[in-house]
Amino acid sequence: AQKVTQDQPDISTQVGQSVTLNCRYETSWRYYNLFWYKQLPSGQMTYLIQQYSEYSNARNGRYSVNFQKADKSISLIISSLQLEDSAKYFCALC
Repeated sequence: AQKVTQDQPDISTQVGQSVTLNCRYETSWRYYNLFWYKQLPSGQMTYLIQQYSEYSNARNGRYSVNFQKADKSISLIISSLQLEDSAKYFCALC
């Protein structure tokens, strides 16, 4: 069975600073992808970044991840926070 658990996905924006959001997962798959999404006030989910299980830490603009495969954890780091970063964040496994 696959399972994803994350800490409080709400962030209070502090412009110019950075924030780290943590996610832990369980999977029996050998190869997999992890994703981070942001939920807009409208409810729309917006893709932020993808991490493949066989690759080193991904980066996409202001978004980067700290991927610890052995610990089955992945953190999303958002740098240079902007007002529009105040949202809910979700990680997903597939």
